[in-house]
Amino acid sequence: MRVAILDDYQQVALASANWPDAEYTVFSEHIARTQPLVRALEPFDVIVAMRERTSFSAERLSLLPHLKLLVTTGMANAAIDMQAARARGIAVCGTGGAKGATAELTWALILAVTRHIPAEDGRMKAVGRAGGAAMSGGWQHTVGTGLHGKHLGILGLGNQGRAVAKVGRAFGMKLLAWSQNLDPAAAAKAHAEAVAKQELFARSDVVSVHYKLSERSTGLVGAAELVQMKRTAYLINTSRGPIVDNVALLTALRTGAIAGAGLDVYDTEPLPLSHPLRKLDNVVLTPHLGYVTDDTYQVFFGEAAEDIAAFAAGEPVRVLN
Repeated sequence: MRVAILDDYQQVALASANWPDAEYTVFSEHIARTQPLVRALEPFDVIVAMRERTSFSAERLSLLPHLKLLVTTGMANAAIDMQAARARGIAVCGTGGAKGATAELTWALILAVTRHIPAEDGRMKAVGRAGGAAMSGGWQHTVGTGLHGKHLGILGLGNQGRAVAKVGRAFGMKLLAWSQNLDPAAAAKAHAEAVAKQELFARSDVVSVHYKLSERSTGLVGAAELVQMKRTAYLINTSRGPIVDNVALLTALRTGAIAGAGLDVYDTEPLPLSHPLRKLDNVVLTPHLGYVTDDTYQVFFGEAAEDIAAFAAGEPVRVLN
């Protein structure tokens, strides 16, 4: 078998698992356009895709005649046309994932944006490099926002939302929750108050998005929701970029309608160099690091290797289509 491993930015895939005998090619650079992607992948029998970085539409799948197995890290991937893969006889298999990594990064972003950590860190290091005095430009330029007693609004109270809520309680925050089918009893079990969507945005000091991407959730957070937020409030998104309307968010950030945002996910990934988010001072950006930990990669690549071995033996596992 010829196996392609895509989007291995850190070049750690081969060292993260015991891979079965095959011919492996690792792609460390993202290939966005269809023609060069298909040209690169056309010879391969197996493709290992990292999350939803690379789209596999019906068109793209039709141009990969040798493909028999498509492995995605994680047990869901909205970037793969499952029906088209099934129609072409391509098995799509998934993997598990380490628990807690995305919730941990969510809190890293909350603390970074509310306490202005990147800006203060940058000033202190800039002064140090310039050889200036500690008090002239590098010492205490911002006033942070405390979290104790404030409201944390959780949009989507699934596994990730509940993990974030648990830490919020430890910080002494009051929890609000909303999703389209949220059971008030389930919210109460997580020590959260189930409220209407509009109320969540209006009352929260921090809103954290934990929703699965679908046609129904695309644009779930738009201008109507952002205008309800306090001018002192922050939006955090470690879920999927399209859940938040990018134009509406940029407007809210530029006009000061909200205090800031912490973002790990974007409509287009990698985030284009010219994207206006890169120029805003009231945003903390991370390059989709929610799942990027050593523990998670060992699960992702370890189970991807198992998927390939099982498929080769004629007994595929974790089949998604």
